[in-house]
Amino acid sequence: MTFNTMKKTSIAMGISSALLMMPFGVSAQTGPNAAPAAPSEKDNKTLPDVVVYGKYLDPNPNAEVGAPYKAKTSGDSRHTRPLAETPQTISVITKAAIDDSGMTELKQILSAQPGITLGTGENGNAFGDRYIIRGQEARSDVFVDGLRDPGMTTRESFAIEQLEISKGPNSSFAGRGTAGGAINAITKQATLDKDFQRVTVGVGTDSHKRVTADFNKGFGDNFALRANVLYGDEDVPDRKPSSRTRKGVAVSGLWEVNKDLAVTLDYYALRTDDKLPDLGHFLVGAVPNRIPATNVPVYAQSNDFLGSDVDTMTARVNWKLAPDLTLTSLTRYGQSNNAYVTTGASSGTRYVGDTAANTKSFVSAALDGGHTGWQDVEYFAHQSNLRWDKQLMGMKHEFIFGAEYTDHQVVSGNFTVANSGAFNCRSAVAVGPNNARCFNDVNGVPVADLTNLAGRSSTRNSWNQDWQVKTFSLTAMDTVDLTDRVTAFAGIRADRFDLSLARRTPATNLVTGEYSYTDTLVNGHAGVSFKVMPKLIVYGSAASSQDINGGEADSGTNSGYGGAVLYQNKIAGAKPETSINLELGTKWNLLDDKLLATAAIFQTKKKDVMEGANYDTLGTFNTGKNKVQGIEFGLTGNVTEALSTQVGATIMKSKVTGSASPVGIGRELANFAEKSFSAQAKYQLTDAFSFGAVARYESGRCGGQPDTAAGYTADNQCAQPVPSFTVYDAFAAYRFSKKLDLRVNVLNVGNKDYFTAVYRSGAFLYKGDARAVRVALNYEL
Repeated sequence: MTFNTMKKTSIAMGISSALLMMPFGVSAQTGPNAAPAAPSEKDNKTLPDVVVYGKYLDPNPNAEVGAPYKAKTSGDSRHTRPLAETPQTISVITKAAIDDSGMTELKQILSAQPGITLGTGENGNAFGDRYIIRGQEARSDVFVDGLRDPGMTTRESFAIEQLEISKGPNSSFAGRGTAGGAINAITKQATLDKDFQRVTVGVGTDSHKRVTADFNKGFGDNFALRANVLYGDEDVPDRKPSSRTRKGVAVSGLWEVNKDLAVTLDYYALRTDDKLPDLGHFLVGAVPNRIPATNVPVYAQSNDFLGSDVDTMTARVNWKLAPDLTLTSLTRYGQSNNAYVTTGASSGTRYVGDTAANTKSFVSAALDGGHTGWQDVEYFAHQSNLRWDKQLMGMKHEFIFGAEYTDHQVVSGNFTVANSGAFNCRSAVAVGPNNARCFNDVNGVPVADLTNLAGRSSTRNSWNQDWQVKTFSLTAMDTVDLTDRVTAFAGIRADRFDLSLARRTPATNLVTGEYSYTDTLVNGHAGVSFKVMPKLIVYGSAASSQDINGGEADSGTNSGYGGAVLYQNKIAGAKPETSINLELGTKWNLLDDKLLATAAIFQTKKKDVMEGANYDTLGTFNTGKNKVQGIEFGLTGNVTEALSTQVGATIMKSKVTGSASPVGIGRELANFAEKSFSAQAKYQLTDAFSFGAVARYESGRCGGQPDTAAGYTADNQCAQPVPSFTVYDAFAAYRFSKKLDLRVNVLNVGNKDYFTAVYRSGAFLYKGDARAVRVALNYEL
């Protein structure tokens, strides 16, 4: 399918496809000869009131009643047991925890979790959330309700019920990638259990304004409608005139045909607009004394922008075919359009003066030519899972049989940037006209009208890359109780993919390369858990994952950044990158199931890594190896009836164990933080008043390219350091009545300058937000 043809596809076509892909016989049990509906588990389930005076109870059906920070079950139905019995490290962030934290974007929320760090967009890409889990790239391993969310985009939390972070490789659940884990956002769905209407209005420093609404209404016994809306606008804290605007809507409609069959249709739209997007600070000084620059003004230029438009339609079917047989089906069609023009900066020696005698040398921050790009993403996905609970040979089995088809296409290009602003400094001592732009003078003072210094304009070019992957997958899993205390689990998945990649020169429309190949990935997981006590398990597990050459849609043939590695102008011929994870862990449900304590030791080995350099197309097949070992702790839930907490800590070591570049062997992975810690706690002092705090720590790390050694010099000094940081937030809430409450958040209480990621050259460091105060009024209609 060509790009132009795909762009003509409408959302209506996506809806039609979704309906056609639903399992045949959706209405088969509604006729006159239909068998009587068997009582379903939902018949006897009544969710608690949304609010008990002074205590917020999340309507999330996966939540643990009475413990707002603790999820009881996964939103992914393929996890057949409660999280406390699931033999894998899965961190869950509930909506109640998200609301209390005051964070709204997934990048903020997830970067505060142990074992996850952020990276800058590849090739200088400013758009999109890029996550690194346990030292491994996960920018393409973000899922929504169990379906992969392709492309690089900005993601919001307004329509999310809970966030699930699966640690360690496990392609039997997620398919290709997932070397370090996967992120799965569980969205808000319409429900017949309870009607509610909630509106939240927020204001704060930095011109912060945010309004959200969540309405759910049942119509009779069979229909329900839920709508979530968002409007948000703010200046980036302490970085005005950089600003962020968010607009979104999520609509979910439920038709409960009968007690065994339910159909849901969802529509999700998000518009994000960052004006004068801020790329933060940059590194100054020479190795080993290279540090982030201080007192850096906002140097974004007046025509810089960053934006994402996302539209998706999802159809769901939940059908209890028999008392022990349930079919869950999801079909999604979506489009997203992402684009950016941003400005970077760097420090260097510059010169001013009309003659040689008057020339003065000073260290100045100079604007670069800009980072630009756009992506048009279109995708279709269908997944059906059949759960079969069966007693065989006296043992209880929980089988999952699944089939999935996905078609992901990402067409991308860049912008031509023109700069008409006058030069104001020189790059060399030589007498002559100025030939460079510096945003500060010889005394370090920013120049006047800095945002218009470059006089920048941009023109969108036609596409230079068309990337597409079609995949068909089959899955089989089983969880079986061997005895009252011993449970075994295993799964296998086969993914047959067809990748195509076309590259061309926009100015001439000449195709510079067309590459394609097909292969099959087979992965699995297996293990055993032992119930030491009724609420305490220990487990051991092994799982694998694989990724493909050219599997990152944003990198094309930039071999050093996850793009396709070419050999003799061919992309095929390489084995998949393979990761194997071994984990020993324990989970203990305490205090009447209100508190879950977890601990796990793990080792992930990755082999057959594609290795390239920077933006080069050439590289080496299957020459890289690396290893990550660590230990992770968690404590989530209610310590007392009044004290809720979510605490996590990760200590890891990484090492490159094989490479085509011998100098990198033995060094740590790029963008790898050995230690990270986070804690969020809330204390309910009275029925009406609660308060809490958040603390997060991340050790220093060294930048570089994915899957390679960190960027060290010949004398073993880090060339792109990101300093360690500790940041504290605080919050408090007061409930005036069952319908009205007020929450105050102070983010980054100490107003600390901290940095979350570094670009490979050190030309920019993403800066964490400065201190911000947010006040939110919540009203239930």
